[in-house]
Amino acid sequence: MVHDTSEEKALRERLACELEPGEAVLVSACLLGVRCRYDGSCNPARELQELARQYRVVPMCPEQLGGLGTPRAAAELSGGDGLAVLRGEARVRTRTGRDVTACFLRGAGEALRLAKLTGARVAVLKEKSPSCGTCAVYRDGRLVEGRGVTAALLAEYGIQLIPLDPPKQVDDERPTV
Repeated sequence: MVHDTSEEKALRERLACELEPGEAVLVSACLLGVRCRYDGSCNPARELQELARQYRVVPMCPEQLGGLGTPRAAAELSGGDGLAVLRGEARVRTRTGRDVTACFLRGAGEALRLAKLTGARVAVLKEKSPSCGTCAVYRDGRLVEGRGVTAALLAEYGIQLIPLDPPKQVDDERPTV
């Protein structure tokens, strides 16, 4: 018999409240084992292993959708959170100072397009990401409250956001999706 962790149970219960079986759900691709993080790694979340049995999982990496390659320089928000970036009041910069705001905005737009095309009303996103962070993001060198660019755009269009922050995996597992 398989025993659920409290995180798995909480995710399953939250999705069951929000979705009907077979509905589409956007998921940060790194959480599904796709090596698309800035450093070429992933964060496969055990909590998501059963998700594809109940829902239509739509993997997406906004940073790749925006034209950034993998690996790429780490980036963080500068001057505000993702909502401020959408308003033109803040930027996204790599640690070397390169402005990648346009790529993050393009990726957020593509993620929203995927949500509309698939009918996804819910997104399970990687916490602390400058794209996908739903509650916490790195801004100006510190972890602060706020949303990433994609999370902010999805929320503006009524997509329910579910944060997930599994520990970073370093093993050489193959993608699960």
